[in-house]
Amino acid sequence: MQDLMLLEGDSEFINVKGELNGEELFINNEIHSSRGLRRIHLEVARLGAGLEILHCVFFPEPTFDLPIFGVDVVSGTTGISAAIVDLSPVSETLPLWISSQLADMNIPFFKKQRELPEWGTIFSKYVQFIRPDGKDEEDSFLELVDHFLNILVGSLSNLKPDSCDSMSTYERLNMQRVYCLQQTRNDKTRNVLAKAFSPQWAERYIEKFLFEIP
Repeated sequence: MQDLMLLEGDSEFINVKGELNGEELFINNEIHSSRGLRRIHLEVARLGAGLEILHCVFFPEPTFDLPIFGVDVVSGTTGISAAIVDLSPVSETLPLWISSQLADMNIPFFKKQRELPEWGTIFSKYVQFIRPDGKDEEDSFLELVDHFLNILVGSLSNLKPDSCDSMSTYERLNMQRVYCLQQTRNDKTRNVLAKAFSPQWAERYIEKFLFEIP
């Protein structure tokens, strides 16, 4: 990626320590930006000695006709219990060069598909939300994440931005707002953070940091 730059985030949220059910909870965040991507957010959380969570979202600049890349992985002592990856549209449909590459991909068969939440209408039809069945499926999912990310990053080099005041830019900005608003409806995340910290802190973290509305 071109011009990758580390951004300063709110110090309250960069390195966080709390407690949940008698175990220590650590959350570390990094935020970057680059050409075409206004916010690249990587969050790694660890609860006790067993549970680890990876959360990563690439928000494009609204002037670029690009989807939102997102991946979440929840791993415990017995392996990955939940994993999701998507290139989520920020207009009525995904860009043609993105959707054509996704359509041509050989997406592996995963035995245990998970049901999307009610607010999951923001995801594309190519979203994969699974519980990997064994090491082979875990490896297949990680390869799939690489493919999705390579499609996005590969589109950046030759893509030219629209003007800031174009209707397409406004539409994509509005759809990013919708994406963030829908993500803030994830009550599972909110409840866990509220227990580990406080309900007020959880609200600030989700709405002002995780999914800050652009």
